[in-house]
Amino acid sequence: MPTPPPPDGAQRRGPAVVALGGGHGLSATLSALRLMTDQITAVVTVADDGGSSGRLRDELDVLPPGDLRMALAALCDDSDWGRTWRDVLQHRFASAGPLDQHALGNLLIVTLWELLDDPVAGLDWVGRLLGARGRVLPMTEVPLLIEADVLRADGRTETVRGQSAVAVTTDPIAQVRLVPEQPSACIHAVQAVDRADWVVLGPGSWYTSVLPHLLVPDLRSALHRADGRVIVTLNLSPEEDGETAGMHAEDYLDVLHAHAPDLGVHAVVADPRAVEDVSRLADRCAERDVRLLLRQVGRSDGSPRHDPLRLAAAFRDVVDGVLGDVPGQRA
Repeated sequence: MPTPPPPDGAQRRGPAVVALGGGHGLSATLSALRLMTDQITAVVTVADDGGSSGRLRDELDVLPPGDLRMALAALCDDSDWGRTWRDVLQHRFASAGPLDQHALGNLLIVTLWELLDDPVAGLDWVGRLLGARGRVLPMTEVPLLIEADVLRADGRTETVRGQSAVAVTTDPIAQVRLVPEQPSACIHAVQAVDRADWVVLGPGSWYTSVLPHLLVPDLRSALHRADGRVIVTLNLSPEEDGETAGMHAEDYLDVLHAHAPDLGVHAVVADPRAVEDVSRLADRCAERDVRLLLRQVGRSDGSPRHDPLRLAAAFRDVVDGVLGDVPGQRA
């Protein structure tokens, strides 16, 4: 089986970091991490069942490529070559035919999967094309289905199936699970977590992009045993509609703890403008022996998007130990 050309031999710099998530949240994390280290591994959810990814998944029985494509684009080399191929990867067709709204990068990734019969090798080839500063891996090598138990207003508990359906649910979610229930993790993702100095969870869709990683047994075990410290990055704004509607900043930690009670979290990064009650969040962090870093990490225009430079500076403060040793400390 062919493999991508070998790396150029440039010396690696910075800590080894694994970022877990999907979609725009993971892209925000990767855009920041690339400013502080070259040793990045993105581990991406593979449960998307909507849009271009969902269509390719259904028609060709492959992993949904969209979140993987976005992660690769976020890690592209900062050169004309890298940025041009990033734009090619992200380009969507507009037509009245079957190509409408397909991202070219999705088609390229699926093509390589069919040629190489290896999802990891295919992603590595695209990474080389982009000059990616890091590696992108699927969470598992089989497509997954997300199910959620939702508490309806009339007191009933109802099961919602599919990532696209769970993502738009506005009623409280009691539990999420994967189908198949105990999928095998991508071995390369497990190895990356084992070697990591730091692991970053969030921001992103909490139930459909962040938590699924903790529901893969081998990946969860790796997170529990690994020496790398875990950083949780909170979202910049609460959802008015969708899976986390009505949740407060501290609720994200509660949900994380409910689904992975043994996961040790070292630090939480939060923008104070997105925290309704800073004292309450600080208390919750202190209860769980978690350090809290409050920094303005959003863009200056007020939009609910992370600024790569500000988020990178916050990550650097955590890595450099600026928080000190006091649980719940605000810096």
